[in-house]
Amino acid sequence: MTADSLKQQLRRTLRRDLWLTLAPAVLLIGLAFAAAFYFIEPAPPKKLVLALSPDEGGFRYYARKYQDVLKKHGVTLELRTTKGSLENVELLADGASGVDVAFVQSGTVGGEKATSVVSLGSVSYVPLWVFYRGEPLEDVRQLKGRRIAVGPEGSGTRALAVTLLKANGIDEAPTELLPLEREAATEQLKQGLIDAAFLISPAESPAIQKLAAVPGVNLLSFARGEAYARRFPYLTRLVLPRGVFNLASDIPARDVVVLAPTANLVARDSLHPALSYLLMRAASEVHGSAGLLDGPNEFPAPRETGFALSSEAQRYYEAGIPLLQRYLPFWAANLVDRLWVMLVPIIAVVVPLFRAVPALYQWRIRQRIVRWYARLKEIEIQLDENPEREMLEDMLKRLEEAEREVNRIPMPLAYAENLYFFREHIEVVRRRLIRRLGGGREGADAHAHAANA
Repeated sequence: MTADSLKQQLRRTLRRDLWLTLAPAVLLIGLAFAAAFYFIEPAPPKKLVLALSPDEGGFRYYARKYQDVLKKHGVTLELRTTKGSLENVELLADGASGVDVAFVQSGTVGGEKATSVVSLGSVSYVPLWVFYRGEPLEDVRQLKGRRIAVGPEGSGTRALAVTLLKANGIDEAPTELLPLEREAATEQLKQGLIDAAFLISPAESPAIQKLAAVPGVNLLSFARGEAYARRFPYLTRLVLPRGVFNLASDIPARDVVVLAPTANLVARDSLHPALSYLLMRAASEVHGSAGLLDGPNEFPAPRETGFALSSEAQRYYEAGIPLLQRYLPFWAANLVDRLWVMLVPIIAVVVPLFRAVPALYQWRIRQRIVRWYARLKEIEIQLDENPEREMLEDMLKRLEEAEREVNRIPMPLAYAENLYFFREHIEVVRRRLIRRLGGGREGADAHAHAANA
């Protein structure tokens, strides 16, 4: 066999050994990363759908603010108009609706009706305003027998209005409850076509402030506000200070007690955690400042909403914005957060394999020579049994055959020392055999001289 063919054989053998060593390691690493990928959250979608009712709580105004905040982080917020809070929850509970998040008024729907819906917290007070015409009234009970606009079917306004009227013993007959939307109710009240209107809107709403200034239209003060708040835990008793709408005109002309449910941000429980945190950051930015009825940083807050608080919301209210989102852009923070999982296979699998693979490769190389030591040992054991000359010659022949075979073993230069160590050991056994054949040192020296010649 020529030198070139030996070199080619060496290369082929080394490549084979390398692949036989690396293949199990590569397969193990692949399985570890595949398992890690299984637990990695997918990238958050670039679009969210928000359901809201334009006639409830100033939700449209807030929704536009959310759109601006989310747009800065590369997320598009699509708005879907509904009839009210009840429909919003139904859309969230329906997995095929495409709605991801919604504004819902507290007290309208219980969480037991939509177990797949979770709360991200309350974001603002949305007071109930009861405007009426005629002589001053002290209580809701005095509206009995009148024509009252309570909002359209399915709206949070109607749900709350009917609840309070029934609690005061007011049924639809002889009282007439009209399903008018906010603008229609406001216009008919101004024209005297109806006697009262229940409206839900923030105190900052221009429509509410204008209606409070209309001559002949009065704003009901809930004298028993504390009793209502105790009976209905989702309501809060608030005091609208005298003159807060217009100091020059002294509107309202007295302190007014109002009852306020909260506007709540609720979502499907499958909402991506990164988007949950982003929405709560937007809520803090939009609702964190002080208003006419709420103080600075009072909202968002984990108040009672009728829905279970999501795990992300709970962590947000306890610890604030996640660390990565404080210092990195939204997309970068989400990418790093997802890649943390990849450290598990790197630490648990890749690092140990970096140490194990070279040792395994070295073991495979040495095994080619080590197995010949068994034959060498066998010859030594037979030599100790004082064999006959014929047996000694056969042992010498086997020893020389083993040496030839070992010399043909492809061996990387880095491990060639193993080959030379084995040849030295062969030489030791050979000398013993030759001494036994030659009858002493002279025979050994003669054989060595003949071999060198």
